[in-house]
Parts: sequence; structure tokens; C-alpha cells
Amino acid sequence: MVGQVLLAMIAYYRGDARRINHFLKVYGFARAIGAGEKLCPETQEILLIAALTHDIGIKNSESKYGSSSGAYQQTEGPPEAEKLLRSLGVEEAVIERVCWLIAHHHTYKDIEGQDYQILVEADFLVNAFEDDLGAEAIGAFERSVFKTQTGIALLQTVYADRV
Repeated sequence: MVGQVLLAMIAYYRGDARRINHFLKVYGFARAIGAGEKLCPETQEILLIAALTHDIGIKNSESKYGSSSGAYQQTEGPPEAEKLLRSLGVEEAVIERVCWLIAHHHTYKDIEGQDYQILVEADFLVNAFEDDLGAEAIGAFERSVFKTQTGIALLQTVYADRV
């Protein structure tokens, strides 16, 4: 199912290489962190589908509000993800959790569940590069949000020059 979602998301963002590359990088980090943290297969599948679809609300956010802010993404993303995932025949329980994760992926307090924690960490690993964050911002986020051993190790390795 993950492969089908990946292809559907590439089609959804057809012609937008920047967005496609973003979600593929988040997917790669999520996959690595999930494996390192030894997620069960069911949770890993939810995590990977969420990593691929986490920014699906950007198109509607930009067209409705002229902005891709996290708050708009969290509002606009779940209905779009639900449509896409239903069209692929994804199980209802998976759709519900993925939509919940999309609705919270820019909320960094009260993180519950390994899938949520890892999604936030994987997205930050990519955003820190794409937004060219400095050492202070990366260090602050590491101290306040990162919890998994694998995510922390990746952050410290990838951004060794900034932490």
C-alpha cells in the first residue's frame, strides 16, 4: 500500500518537484527512524503513509488562504488525504490515524505515539535543511521536541556542523 500512496502523491503534486522531493525526504527519514526504533509493521505503515501525505493540504491552503502555514495545512490536509487514501482502498483505521497525524504534524506539544513523534522528527530533519536553520534553532528543537534515539542520532550526524 505504501508504494501506491507514494505514486499517488507524486501524481497529486505533478510538476512540483520541490514538494515531491520534500515528502520523499521526510518519508526516507521516517523510514530510517521507524526501523531504528523497531516499530511494529502496522505502526510503520501508518508512519510511512503519513510521511508521504503530511503536506497534502498545501495546495488547498495556498489557493484558499494564499499561505502554506502549518495551521492551514493541518486544517486542509485531512480531507484531501482521506479522499486520496479512500480511492486507493486504504483501511479505515489507517486513514483515521493518518488524517489525525496530518492534522497535528505542526503541533509540537503533547506528542503521543511513536508514529507522531517520528513524523515530527523526520519533517524537522528535512525542514532544517530546506529552511537553512542555524545551530541555535536546531539545538532548541532537539532539546524540546526530539525524543527517539535514532532521530537524535540522525539530527546530530546530519547537522554535525550546527549542533
